[in-house]
Amino acid sequence: MKNNETIRTIRERRSIRRFSGCQLSKEDLETILEAGAYAPNGMHYETWHLTAVQNPELLKQLNEKIKGAFRKSDSSMLQERGANPDYCCYYYAPVLVIVSNTPDQWWAAMDCACANENMFLAAKSLGIGSCWINQLGTTCNDPEVRAFLTRLGVPENHQVYACAALGYADATLELKEKKLKDNVYHIVE
Repeated sequence: MKNNETIRTIRERRSIRRFSGCQLSKEDLETILEAGAYAPNGMHYETWHLTAVQNPELLKQLNEKIKGAFRKSDSSMLQERGANPDYCCYYYAPVLVIVSNTPDQWWAAMDCACANENMFLAAKSLGIGSCWINQLGTTCNDPEVRAFLTRLGVPENHQVYACAALGYADATLELKEKKLKDNVYHIVE
């Protein structure tokens, strides 16, 4: 199989769930956001929006709003998370990028997924860890969460489809080697 810098970045990227707490530089964050904006998107409409939150107090408040929405859920698992004082949906990363889009296009979620993946690969290439965060996708329409998202600059007519936790991996974190399952792809000739 061929190998180059891009292929190595793809193969080596892992989800990071424990961060050092060291903040990203403005240049690195802007580079990652720009990579997200270069992602493929339906009809080249670019209806998505990337909202990067670096303020630790705002991140804590957002986490509390999400936990509040979880406590209202019918799911006992989500209720448990909402009641857990130690639960942090973004793993205490120094940056959370909220990827939102207008829900009127059927490909909105796919566009956001492409943007998130581009940001993950750009982050990895800069030595920065990342993790996909789902919780806002299910809680963004809770009235308290929605009001807070609007305060953060997420457009009011947008649905959250993805989030990216970004930061430097904790130095003590051991990364597992990824093993592909058998038969995950085949070629039809």
